[in-house]
Amino acid sequence: MRNNIIHVDIDAFYASVEELDNPRLKGYPVVVGGKSENSIITTANYKAREYGLHSAMPIFMAKSLCPDVIIVENRRYRYLEKSREVFQVLKTFSNTIEQVSIDEAYLDISENKEEPIYIAKEIMRKVKKETGLTVSVGLSYNKFLAKLASDWNKPNGMKIISQEDMPDILLDFDISKVYGIGSKSEKKFRNIGINTVSDLFQLSEEFLSENFGKMGYELYDRIRGIDKRVVTPFRERKSLGVERTFKDTRDKKDLFEYIDKFSKELYLDLKKKNIGCNTLTVKLKNSDFETKTKSKTFEQAIVEYEDIKNISMDLFNEIYKNEKLRLLGISASNLTDLKAVQLSFI
Repeated sequence: MRNNIIHVDIDAFYASVEELDNPRLKGYPVVVGGKSENSIITTANYKAREYGLHSAMPIFMAKSLCPDVIIVENRRYRYLEKSREVFQVLKTFSNTIEQVSIDEAYLDISENKEEPIYIAKEIMRKVKKETGLTVSVGLSYNKFLAKLASDWNKPNGMKIISQEDMPDILLDFDISKVYGIGSKSEKKFRNIGINTVSDLFQLSEEFLSENFGKMGYELYDRIRGIDKRVVTPFRERKSLGVERTFKDTRDKKDLFEYIDKFSKELYLDLKKKNIGCNTLTVKLKNSDFETKTKSKTFEQAIVEYEDIKNISMDLFNEIYKNEKLRLLGISASNLTDLKAVQLSFI
């Protein structure tokens, strides 16, 4: 079976962009995140990771582990620019690209007549040459294995997983590495002594399907090298959102800063896709893990940053009861293609 699926992951993306724009940061532990002690790390460069720093870690904890850490504020607009540059390069290798996130994509290279290994190496070389960034690449015959492979030799690495490698190459992996096993199912597996893929391999298809439904069938196949998901170039988005977990706080100044920051990020995402939204939702999770949401729908599409911010602030004030929060999010739904709206007036 030909290895036609490539997974591309930009290495430590946000931090790498900051190092690219400011070479004086190279060689030092750098994280991208908020300046507040209660804000969290978005990305840590590889030097910072040597000290145990990682994404979603609170800034105060990062400073305690690495007092010399350099904290750079998130510049979402710049990361979007560099992401577009990388994806322009990827489009020269395949017409079938599925963008998973701002820094991650799958490519189906079935129609590319070059050798898959050559294509993978050329992607790495060309991205570096044209954008200054490095990517790690996984090459395999399905999405699950390609994604697993791209994480194998980071940063700036490549790994190939072929059909001949299965299933032995997976047996020592922790179950958390298997796509489809979330926190709830992971806990359920560990409660019955299933901690590695080797353990998982001993379970029958019948047992997995009875206890995990449709996902049980998929897990049974997946660890045996079968993943029927195809690379999908266009996925219709039902919603767009931004949310973060942070150290429990009721400091309204910090919370209002999150709303402002998330409103900007959401605005930029909508603008990039030329999309408006008719519904905005604010989500809160308190220190007891209780979740509250509040939505508002409008007849006219919302497109401007100030509108997103003001509406989100109003929704927040309606449901916030001065409790300590650990998560805040803003999402847009009932999305409208602004191109279609503009064309309807021509």
